[in-house]
Amino acid sequence: MLAADLGGEALDLLRRGAIEVEGRLVDASNTTLRGQITLDGVSARCVYKPVAGERPLWDFPDGTLAGREVSAYLVSEATGWELVPPTVLRDGPLGVGACQLWIEEPAQAQPVVGFLPGRKAPPGWFPITAARGEDGKRYVLAHANAPGLARMAVFDAVINNGDRKGGHVLTGDGGHLFGVDHGVTFHTEDKLRTILWGWVNDPLPQEAVEVLRALRGVLDGVLGEALAEHLTLGEVAATRQRVDRLLAAGRFPLPSEDWPAVPWPPV
Repeated sequence: MLAADLGGEALDLLRRGAIEVEGRLVDASNTTLRGQITLDGVSARCVYKPVAGERPLWDFPDGTLAGREVSAYLVSEATGWELVPPTVLRDGPLGVGACQLWIEEPAQAQPVVGFLPGRKAPPGWFPITAARGEDGKRYVLAHANAPGLARMAVFDAVINNGDRKGGHVLTGDGGHLFGVDHGVTFHTEDKLRTILWGWVNDPLPQEAVEVLRALRGVLDGVLGEALAEHLTLGEVAATRQRVDRLLAAGRFPLPSEDWPAVPWPPV
């Protein structure tokens, strides 16, 4: 079953459904399993990331990657942008972990980010960096000038996403864009690494300003309390500070001079 077909049933399915593991996604650096989750005759694909399969990160000594995945979903829902597929923390075949609804990209989905041949990005796309293939041919890493990606760029600045690769952007039904793989987020220091730099230092859209203002309010209330179940108090406070800085600047963020701006590999 597709995400759009589940509607409000998705979270209940993810929380209470029985997980049957189908296999492992071998390209992932931590244990990432795809499976079928079933509850009361309703079945869907999911991604299950057990805490037991996480590799320790020296710069993320507190909490778990799974808890950060869930925290990213909570912030996404608070924005109303639905950028992260439904995600919960639950017990599973290999213990407690993050369980997220699988997003199946339609066969006709058009790419919105990637390496394009040539020196220049096509109209309607932002060039990010130049590259050469093994054959010496020139390419440009670029992304589309799409509202969904602009929202994702703001969202990533809020959660301090250290790993927004092109492969972490998925196109769902109706062209809705989702971001996945949010385990390296919410650090108290600036860790923003992304391929979505097309709007750097541009004024924030009014919609984003309004969303950030509303988000700042709930960070002092219910959202902040929910995040504190998965993050340190310092990380929750840093999230508030990042929202404050975005609102004060009124612009998309600039790349840090102390941290690589683009993740590797970028797609």
